[in-house]
Amino acid sequence: MAEAEAGGDDARCVRLNAERAQALLADVDTLLFDCDGVLWRGETAVPGAPETLTALRARGKRLGFITNNSSKTREAYAEKLRRLGFGGPAGPGGSPEVFGTAYCTALYLRQHLTGSPAPKAYVLGSAALAAELQAVGVACVGVGPDPLQGDGPGAWLDAPLEPDVRAVVVGFDPHFSYMKLTKAVRYLQQPGCLLVGTNMDNRLPLENGRFIAGTGCLVRAVEMAAERQADIIGKPSRFIFDCVSQEYGINPERTVMVGDRLDTDILLGVSCGLKTILTLTGVSSLRDVKSNQESDCMSKKKMVPDFYVDSIADLLPALQG
Repeated sequence: MAEAEAGGDDARCVRLNAERAQALLADVDTLLFDCDGVLWRGETAVPGAPETLTALRARGKRLGFITNNSSKTREAYAEKLRRLGFGGPAGPGGSPEVFGTAYCTALYLRQHLTGSPAPKAYVLGSAALAAELQAVGVACVGVGPDPLQGDGPGAWLDAPLEPDVRAVVVGFDPHFSYMKLTKAVRYLQQPGCLLVGTNMDNRLPLENGRFIAGTGCLVRAVEMAAERQADIIGKPSRFIFDCVSQEYGINPERTVMVGDRLDTDILLGVSCGLKTILTLTGVSSLRDVKSNQESDCMSKKKMVPDFYVDSIADLLPALQG
């Protein structure tokens, strides 16, 4: 799609060429990046992305990484950034740049599960998600496989539940099952039990254009069965940006959000008053942008970035000049 066609009559969503990138970066202190589909696909770095971040660090720019993926701890994401060549602080305290939904979900529960009994959550998610919750004092049950027990619905409903569960947390869970769904609904029938979803992403991009079902599919299943709406932690929820802002002291006017999804990354940036860049290495396309620009729906019109690049490597000429 040609540049003029992408932008249409709206001044937003113009190609970020070297001249525009130099002007933008002169007015920016902080760049916040999504990870999957922006920096890497699966275990492969996007070509030129590590060099771009190295150049940004050399220019004194502060970098932050906001990921909806809850399958790794904050420390594990920091290690992946270093392993794939993106740099960042090393050592036991080397994860302050990373804000994942596992870590931010832990912060949310620490705020909302005060008092007695001691906080405990039923987790449909990974061991990493459970580890982040446990690090702030939230006990976890439910992680790992849980096959159907018994020979019918009556037996499934008679399966024992853990006492004092005060929240059901839904993250990325490759062991998601009907038994887990049944238990989640039973916990949520108990008074005061919270329903928290790490994110609503419907797909997780992998290498070679492939993808798998995302956490949002699992959250929707629990919401439908429980007839409840989950509190969502990840993008485009304001909560995850507040986590970053509280630790970074961000000035929105001097901050850029870089992402590959219009409905999460770009919407978060627009909602929080940040400049926004869409990279075309992940989920959303210029066709999606044009559809949103031409839509009569005001919520879709918000999902339009200020700029777009084919890849974040397109920033390199502006950084090397």
